[in-house]
Amino acid sequence: MSGDESFNISIEQAKLLGHSLRVRIIKQLLHTPRTAKQVADMLGESGGNVHYHMMKLYDGGLIKMVEEKKVGGVTEKYYLSRSKWFNTIGSGTVDPVLADEFDSSDVTTLILRLDLTNDQKDELHEEFKQLLERWVDKTSMHMTDNVLTISQEFSVGIQIKSTKEKKDTGDNTGV
Repeated sequence: MSGDESFNISIEQAKLLGHSLRVRIIKQLLHTPRTAKQVADMLGESGGNVHYHMMKLYDGGLIKMVEEKKVGGVTEKYYLSRSKWFNTIGSGTVDPVLADEFDSSDVTTLILRLDLTNDQKDELHEEFKQLLERWVDKTSMHMTDNVLTISQEFSVGIQIKSTKEKKDTGDNTGV
């Protein structure tokens, strides 16, 4: 599977992506298998913290172990992401921060209705994916001129949703 294809996951698996460090880890494991230590060094994070989050991603099936190497008396485990895009199958709240009930200290909502052809909808979807990827890249390191900058985690959700409701496909004739 190429990294550009969506990998179908459950709501529970999607919840594993509700942490910005895990998203940054996935980014580092897209094309090159890496150990937790290598990822930690690349992200400027502690090895223990990255290892913990990688094990959550591994246990949840979002990354896979692709190689084990014996180096001295240590076994190095190399992991690779299953994809960079995950498609949630099922209904429910994927990220509780994006639920209406969450009382956020800082929220911005942008809502717009457009008349789109299927091709335009697909194009808009691709542009949103590219935008999100750029922001994952921008936030992968919180270092500016060797000075750690303070940041706050935000949840970003983008939906492209038809205004047309699903038709009831059941037979409701009452016979």
